[in-house]
Amino acid sequence: MKAIAINHYGASNQFELMDLKLRGIQADEVVIDVRAAGVNPVDWKLRRGDLRHQFNWELPIVLGWDVAGIVSEIGSDVANVKVGDAVFARPDMSNRGAYAEQTIVKANKVVVKPINLSFEEAAAVPLTAITAWQVIHKRLKVRKGEAVLIQAGAGGIGIFAIQFAHQLGATVVTTARTENAEFLARLGANQIVDYRAHRITDLPHTFDAVFDTVGQITDGMAVLKPGGRLVSIESDPSDQNWPDDKTASYWWTDPNSTDLSLIKRMIESDQVRVPINEIVPFTVPGVMRAHELSESHHSVGKIVISMKT
Repeated sequence: MKAIAINHYGASNQFELMDLKLRGIQADEVVIDVRAAGVNPVDWKLRRGDLRHQFNWELPIVLGWDVAGIVSEIGSDVANVKVGDAVFARPDMSNRGAYAEQTIVKANKVVVKPINLSFEEAAAVPLTAITAWQVIHKRLKVRKGEAVLIQAGAGGIGIFAIQFAHQLGATVVTTARTENAEFLARLGANQIVDYRAHRITDLPHTFDAVFDTVGQITDGMAVLKPGGRLVSIESDPSDQNWPDDKTASYWWTDPNSTDLSLIKRMIESDQVRVPINEIVPFTVPGVMRAHELSESHHSVGKIVISMKT
């Protein structure tokens, strides 16, 4: 199969088009013929070698852990999907991701994609939406009437976290560029703070919950009310002692079909929008472009690689 992979860690110019052999599947796995793959910050962090201590994989590495496509083979124990189904998934992390013509995914991570989304839109959902869902609903346990701060609202996780917190009845404040304010207000943000002009500690009010996506733990804790809670997906703050009964924890996404199925139903009922920033082709220049845009931190919505020619 064709794959766009790296044989060395480094800049985006490390990508190569390769012919790689797909291994045989296990009883609980499926093969997905990839139609689109989402691009996320974890992709370029792995490409640069930033996460080598956590994922010490053999090269070459095929990146990409957001996928949408068609099931072409199923293991003997698989019952939740069948060959020919149009699906989406957040696969487990491995060195054979979704920047390829085919990828192998555990069946318990796979869900039939929303009927109202294209493959490109569906590929933009799993990793970031599951992360946002788990942090807002399960970790921060946001409640109606609470004040919530979501860092980097225009990013891939922020766009879903804002929607989920808004639907719960929270007052949502987010950091972003001023030019993105109207877009984020449509998603449910009540206030946008331009991070270029203001620190969050400049705000005149405090928060019940903070979702840290940028590693600003100290500032995030400073704007929490007594008894407030912070969850970070950038660094682990749990080894520090925080005052006023404030709590802080780290979260790494737990990919599963249960949460993804809930999100799917919300998308199909038009409760959740899937904003796309840019769709790039499945070519080396296309993938390089996707990574450079993601690394710039100026993407408004998701970036997706399409297999369409």
